[in-house]
Amino acid sequence: MDQFIVKPLFGGDAVHWYTPTNATLWMFAALLGIVLLLVVGTRGRAIIPSRIQSISELAYGFVYKMVEDVSGKDGLKYFPYIMTLFLFIVFANFLGLLPMAFTPTSHIAVTATLALAVFIAVTVLGVVKNGVSFLGLFWISSAPLVLRPILALIEVISYFVRPVSHSIRLAGNMMAGHAVIKVFAGFAGVLGLGAIAPILAITAVYALEMLVSFIQAYVFAILTCVYLRDALHPAH
Repeated sequence: MDQFIVKPLFGGDAVHWYTPTNATLWMFAALLGIVLLLVVGTRGRAIIPSRIQSISELAYGFVYKMVEDVSGKDGLKYFPYIMTLFLFIVFANFLGLLPMAFTPTSHIAVTATLALAVFIAVTVLGVVKNGVSFLGLFWISSAPLVLRPILALIEVISYFVRPVSHSIRLAGNMMAGHAVIKVFAGFAGVLGLGAIAPILAITAVYALEMLVSFIQAYVFAILTCVYLRDALHPAH
């Protein structure tokens, strides 16, 4: 599990809130990747796009359609935030698959910060947009009257558990995949010339991790869209 240790970049072992670390470096690399993709890659705005402009346009259209389908037309004004979240997680996940790299999204501190930012933002938005009507999110009017208080309690608990599940899902999947690859790599090192099976297993798991890296970014973004929809239209 030493691949998940946060280490200072410049000497010493102590990590303070202001210390540049390997996590800082790879989060900055993810941000740089976003800038290169969306700013540098599309600066020509060619009618016949280059490969990188095509990727940028595909990413833009993919996230835009997702926000529109899940959150509705009202949610499109918050598209830039969701687009930023999606691309940051995608780049952080894929950069973490490089040899000797560090995966920031394998740390609950990073994913919990992202999840709490979403939770606080949609909660404040729901209260500001709807006022007291926001409580309709917890009151299931279609249920029998005797069950409504019980269901309301369940809804309140599930609402405040959202940032926990939102963050643990991403961090857990990224950590598990990297740990499995490291285990098979250890087998390959022990077996030496007979390491064909572990190497094939590493290749298969690595391909699966590439898929998981995208899917987890998609799941995080689409759940954000669901929470945004609930904030904009809280009534059951």
